[in-house]
Amino acid sequence: MNVKEQVLETLEKQKGEHISGGQLAAALGVSRNAVWKAVKSLQEEGYSISAITNKGYCMERENDILSVQSISKYLLPELSFLNLEVHKTIDSTNTRAKEYAAQGRAEGMVVIAEEQTAGRGRMGRSFYSPSSSGVYISFLMRPDFTAQESLFLTTAAAVAAAQAIEEVAETEAVIKWVNDVFCHGKKVCGILTEASVNVENSMLEYAVTGIGFNLWEPEGGFPKEIQSVAGSVFQQKKDKQNISEAEIRSKIVASMINHFWEYYEHLTEKSFMAEYKRRSFLIGKEVYTVSDTPITGTAVDIDDDGHLILECQDGKRIALSSGEVSVRPVS
Repeated sequence: MNVKEQVLETLEKQKGEHISGGQLAAALGVSRNAVWKAVKSLQEEGYSISAITNKGYCMERENDILSVQSISKYLLPELSFLNLEVHKTIDSTNTRAKEYAAQGRAEGMVVIAEEQTAGRGRMGRSFYSPSSSGVYISFLMRPDFTAQESLFLTTAAAVAAAQAIEEVAETEAVIKWVNDVFCHGKKVCGILTEASVNVENSMLEYAVTGIGFNLWEPEGGFPKEIQSVAGSVFQQKKDKQNISEAEIRSKIVASMINHFWEYYEHLTEKSFMAEYKRRSFLIGKEVYTVSDTPITGTAVDIDDDGHLILECQDGKRIALSSGEVSVRPVS
């Protein structure tokens, strides 16, 4: 880390408390002038850092900027090797992660943004990703398993997202097969996994899993075409008013990383599947497939490979793959 990053990390850890320039300089092994320049640069970037004679520098508690440092303090110590990259705005976190994969970057890159200008969802759809209302995360992985097993990345991410929501927002989160997380009866989180496959052995060269959280309803509401489906984790921005929006984002992101990476490291053990099934709200409901040849039936189970088991009216059971169809509850 450079001096500015070190200063930011130290001030983040002691948010709301003053630390003198001399103490900072001694702790980081740099000059007081270097500390002063770093603070000035951070202030110009929008960080609320006060400087008071004889007291020192202080990161204000209401500081509202998402940063690597604001997230890292909530990460499990064993995940310090992950390479976090935070953006105010980006075209797509998945696109950036895929670019890094093509460049040969090692797994463990985590691209995070407060806004996407070209967010992407399943089946070529766009993913609405405005500023000031959500947070978007993509993981770059180089897993040693087949393309077929990549479905587990999506199911593991859904469970991790639901757990992160419940930890931070204390709100029940359930899963709509295969990749949507719901709160208050509406979709608050979407997941997209993309991968490159070696055609010679059907093994993955890399995989990118992206997760988008709607934390608050955007100003002016959701676009008309998704209003009936889209919702937010927090019903109002005044919820959790004792901490800043950046702090909420930081906690959600860190919790997501903590849970997802633990699942990823033991992915083929499928330890998350029981939780995935428990949270699935389609089980027992009549659903129909969104496909060229629609099928209607009752969702009766999710098997250990993540397939939705549909029982048709004639009693026949079929296993649906997420790569083939989407499903919706029958109204």
